Amino acid sequence: MMKKATPYKINSISELHSLFGLKKPNHPLISIIDFELLKFGDSEVWKSFFYDFYCVACKKGSSGKFKYGQRDYDFDEGVMSFTKPGQLFSVTNVTDAPVSGFMLVFKPELISQYPLGKKIINYGFFSYSIAEALHLSDKEDTIISSLLLQMQNELRNNIDHYSQDVIVSHIDLLLNYSNRFYNRQFLTRKAVNNDLLAQLEQILNNYFDTETPLNKKLPTVQFIANEVNLSSSYLSDLLRNTTGQNTQQYIQNHLIEKAKELLTTTNFSISEIAYQLGFEYSQSFSKLFKRNTSQTPLEYRQSFN
Repeated sequence: MMKKATPYKINSISELHSLFGLKKPNHPLISIIDFELLKFGDSEVWKSFFYDFYCVACKKGSSGKFKYGQRDYDFDEGVMSFTKPGQLFSVTNVTDAPVSGFMLVFKPELISQYPLGKKIINYGFFSYSIAEALHLSDKEDTIISSLLLQMQNELRNNIDHYSQDVIVSHIDLLLNYSNRFYNRQFLTRKAVNNDLLAQLEQILNNYFDTETPLNKKLPTVQFIANEVNLSSSYLSDLLRNTTGQNTQQYIQNHLIEKAKELLTTTNFSISEIAYQLGFEYSQSFSKLFKRNTSQTPLEYRQSFN
């Protein structure tokens, strides 16, 4: 069996510039890269690579098939994508098709001493897949492009004592706008989201209605996300925007409703119901049920007698 090639680690923004055929960056911890200037060349690096910095890409057009994780994505319209350090990529079938836009790359060290250094983990879109990219309206595209150009101009000026403060505040503003625009995207895709909710209901109904095998466990967030071909972060944010619940809460709510049904329509014992729902211990089921309903399963059942 042929050994899989080890992914190439791009260690610095300076090395990334070199691989793209660009001159050295103006700052070692951050760069705004114009997509029109990129040259992928024939380097083997692009077949499988990762880097230890954040990347925010705002791109129109496609210069090749971009792969993130196990999924392919073609950039054929204006989209934004967000990736964090350590994520694996590959770029294949590179073409000369026109591409425009900018790529913001910055090292974690740039923001580590600022509030953004801690806050950035709350931006779930850094864990979305490329296929869950943010599709910008013309107005949104103008706002984002303007911010990236302002940052680029700041980096081209002479670096002074205030440069990093200004740059980090621009990144902070960019991510806040991105959060707002993603919220708009969740809301404007209501029909698609309703179809997804119906699909989730069916998945959970099937899961709990299937005869319980010996190794059945509670459905996990990752299991549900895989079933609908979404990243767990994107699914939770989508559900939070459409139902007010994250995926874990959504699963638990469905589980409680199924438990109520079993408690009122069957003679199964509390332990049998807990087992059928995937709990290893009935005490765990009773604790969850009471936390969500303010009643024990037995009290709930007795209230119907």
